[in-house]
Amino acid sequence: MEKELIELPKVTAGPGMSLEEAIFKRRSLREFSRQSLNLAQVGRLAWAAQGSLDSGTRRTIPSAGALNPLELYVVASNVDGLAKGVYKYHSVQHKLRKISGEPRLQDLAKAALDQTWIADAPAVLIIAADYERTTSKYGRRGQRYVHMEVGHAAQNVYLEATALGLGTVLVGAFSDREVKKRIGLVEDEEPLAIMPVGWPR
Repeated sequence: MEKELIELPKVTAGPGMSLEEAIFKRRSLREFSRQSLNLAQVGRLAWAAQGSLDSGTRRTIPSAGALNPLELYVVASNVDGLAKGVYKYHSVQHKLRKISGEPRLQDLAKAALDQTWIADAPAVLIIAADYERTTSKYGRRGQRYVHMEVGHAAQNVYLEATALGLGTVLVGAFSDREVKKRIGLVEDEEPLAIMPVGWPR
């Protein structure tokens, strides 16, 4: 039986930090305080990376041929309103589906070549991709398009985190096999980026 989907608070446009200010203030953060995140913040970060704009294929980032090869996972360790565990983000519904009941942040940090500070973050985003969705149309060139999309998603997360007063960093040094195993990615998905998110220490 499919696990229950957890509804995230709706994302709406409103007053806040300007795009220019977010760009000026964006920094890579590797030291996090013990303060928790809340469900609305996690929802905004997930939406920024892979949210749906029209309940269909149009997302918050551009995608070659609107094929949307990216998948987003959330590893929650200290999020108010969200039990510890691994979740997969469902873009169109703007909901999370629990994959595992264990946060596994220590294992994830070890898989990321012992970057132990990753385990200090209250939440970690994993951006993965199913290359076949894009290469089936564009051939080997499609791999490049997928990598472009990861950059778009990561920058959106950086800017959204900054606008929320949070910090993040893109981690690219990790064992693909170990991350895939620890997070529980499906066979056709490959991990491409790890983004711990939290409050600056």
